[in-house]
Amino acid sequence: MAFLKMNKFILLSTLLLFCLPSWSQNPSENYNRFKQLKEELPTPNSYRTAAGAPGHKYYQQQADYNIELELIESEDKIEGKETITYHNNSPHDLEYLWVQLDQNVRAQDADSKLSRPTSVNPNYPKQSLRYVVRQANYDFDGGFNIMRVEDVAGNPMDYTINKTMMLINLPSPLKSGAQISFNIDWWYNINDRMAIGGRSGYEYFEKDDNKLYTIAQFFPRMAVYDDVNGWQNKQFLGGGEFALPFGNYDVKITVPADHILAATGDLVNEKDIFCSDILNRLKQARQSYDKPVIIVTQEEAIENEAKKTNKTKTWHYKADNVRDFAFATSRKFIWDGMAVKQNDGSTVMAMSLYPKEGNPLWEEYSTKAVAHTLKMYSKYTFDYPYPVAYSIHAAAIGMEYPMICFNFGRPNEDGTYSDRTKYNMLGVIIHEIGHNYFPMIVNSDERQWGWMDEGINTFVEYLTEREFDPNFQHWYGPAANLMPYMKSDKAYMTPIMSEADNIRSFQLGNNAYGKPATALNILREYIMGPELFDYSFATYSNRWKFKHPTPADFFRSMEDASGMDLDWFWRAWFYSTDHVDIAIEDVQKVDVELTDSDNIPNKHYYQMKFENIGGIPMPLMLELTYEDGSKETMKVPAEAWKLTDNYTQVFILDKALVGVEFDPKKVTTDIDPSNNKWPSSTSTSSQFDNYKNKK
Repeated sequence: MAFLKMNKFILLSTLLLFCLPSWSQNPSENYNRFKQLKEELPTPNSYRTAAGAPGHKYYQQQADYNIELELIESEDKIEGKETITYHNNSPHDLEYLWVQLDQNVRAQDADSKLSRPTSVNPNYPKQSLRYVVRQANYDFDGGFNIMRVEDVAGNPMDYTINKTMMLINLPSPLKSGAQISFNIDWWYNINDRMAIGGRSGYEYFEKDDNKLYTIAQFFPRMAVYDDVNGWQNKQFLGGGEFALPFGNYDVKITVPADHILAATGDLVNEKDIFCSDILNRLKQARQSYDKPVIIVTQEEAIENEAKKTNKTKTWHYKADNVRDFAFATSRKFIWDGMAVKQNDGSTVMAMSLYPKEGNPLWEEYSTKAVAHTLKMYSKYTFDYPYPVAYSIHAAAIGMEYPMICFNFGRPNEDGTYSDRTKYNMLGVIIHEIGHNYFPMIVNSDERQWGWMDEGINTFVEYLTEREFDPNFQHWYGPAANLMPYMKSDKAYMTPIMSEADNIRSFQLGNNAYGKPATALNILREYIMGPELFDYSFATYSNRWKFKHPTPADFFRSMEDASGMDLDWFWRAWFYSTDHVDIAIEDVQKVDVELTDSDNIPNKHYYQMKFENIGGIPMPLMLELTYEDGSKETMKVPAEAWKLTDNYTQVFILDKALVGVEFDPKKVTTDIDPSNNKWPSSTSTSSQFDNYKNKK
């Protein structure tokens, strides 16, 4: 909101002798809520500048993959072999390489099985034990079986497996600017997601004896080496997600011949895979910008799932400049798609694959939601740089990968569904498609900073949902949705700036998704204003697309592009567990007889006192109600709290005042609105009583 013109009111300086500010902290203590973040943020350098941009020496590694694998449906098993070409673009010589083996989170000796406490609730023993069994995976071994690690000449390489990480010792250091290629063969058992959980796995449909596979983390992947951490070799415990370098992928996937498959990248042999009917429909979809075209119909999918073949087909995909690869495959899939025009004139495809159990909900909404998401995220960041975005339906999952994501949201067996089911499905589709931008392109380290992808993405998701449907039932974003968390016991809270595995699981949604999304929405709508925020946010996004940003890069970019000191905001919302609770303590009319010789305007003077009870400083957005019934909004900047938690100000107004309210639109997550008004329900203000008597 804009500031009122000076002829509306004048703020008197609080440095006047009769209203000196009071300190909320001991001045001898080197602490202030507006203290700069220099001690918390890393020192700027030639790799990352003080402005939040990549420096002139910024570098990042590249890992290219040539993969061949087969999904053996009869055994629920994946066998694969890969050639990794690793490019050392760093200024350092590397003595060894680190490879991530994320499937080892399901190995029998995985740390994840015992690192998270379990217990039995005596009131719900069966439910508790069911969770314990699910956590333990006691009778399932889903870890990688590494069969071969060799250089391209066939010489064995020295390697050591440490849980979910593998160290490859090099015979000689990999020089700066050099590259190395090596081969890994592996296999593993695919987990039943519905029985033991997981981001990757299969869902079994008993009625037609078929499975739907959503497969990810299925191959040994290079860890990130960068200027911040060196090797990012934190163990995967199942919570904190992934840190990965960009690279080019050439992947051949062999599956049963009657499967329909979707994956990261371009399908380069579609003429060998599809019949003429599907090819013609696919061509129509690529020319349809207003609505989806059905490529594989429900009738065809039902017919397909009733038959099974022992034959196989190999799908060949290529993807450039992506940080990961995933795929989904089943003979149950219905398939539809439509074209989306980008701002730069290019066209990308929005597509959905889903079993009949997803209809009619998925056919009606999924691909439309994908297309809308691409348009909205491009509006706030940059044009979508990839050729396709897939939404895949599977029960009880929401998970993202480059160009493809797996999403829940299933109607009842008779096809009916509630608004809650519909909006939950739409929300997860928008969220997971949005992850293409954060972190698949703006490639933050999920293993450490979950909020940088989840929270930032949830914020843009909220903007996207509002545009999709004004009546959208949001999970996160609106201030009111975060209120229960902000009121909750701080003993169980951690600051947003906590590593993903250090957050209690039952608070992860609020901490990594809800709080940062709401904070950014407040920053946009209430503090910076949409225009300035959007410019700064787009600056950050474009600076760091296809790169590896840190929290400091985000904070500094937002300040650099906006010309605003926001350290107080980051400190309060991201580094503390404080909350918003600002009270109007008192409003008093200053009655003083004035003469012309006093040289003081004959106006209405009101001394107002405010208290910051919750700890988070916020601008004071005040709605003033005057004696004549008119209203006016004014904004006191957050810097009013620089020296005090008890802020006093004398306002000069043109009219007699009868009411004041802080945060009238309830956008700040103030947890106690009862102290946001003057007069309050218990007020004894003589001015207000006189006003009521007049009326």
